[in-house]
Amino acid sequence: MNHSDAAAKPKYMRLLRELVQAYQAFEAYTMPHIKSWGLTPAQFDVIATLGNTEGMTFRELGERTLIYKTTLTSVVDRLQERGLVERRPSTTDRRSTLAVLTPEGDALFQEAFNDHAEHLRRRLERLSEDEMEEAITQLRRVKDTFS
Repeated sequence: MNHSDAAAKPKYMRLLRELVQAYQAFEAYTMPHIKSWGLTPAQFDVIATLGNTEGMTFRELGERTLIYKTTLTSVVDRLQERGLVERRPSTTDRRSTLAVLTPEGDALFQEAFNDHAEHLRRRLERLSEDEMEEAITQLRRVKDTFS
């Protein structure tokens, strides 16, 4: 495609392309690192979300991770099978069950979360503080257009 073809595309299509490509580049960088811990992205998301908490109901966990409820149950099942998460009855609501990191899950969280944060920092610090602030502002505006 030559330059005039790109200019002829509507701006929103160019924006969507950049947004998708940015997400794909992010995934390509993060996935191998997450998988090196023996976790799927959804499992990492659950462990990272439960880290430094006393546990959460499945509803809270679903809201914070944005994982569909049916998927969330199977993700927690697999983490429970690995001894990383356990289910406990809620002390405040008999109808609710909490997902809680086990000591092994917490140890994995402490190691993997900090390591992954450093992995991401190494790339994101290529942006200046001003560039990061502008990206935050613009991405929030894009998100809000869909909300």
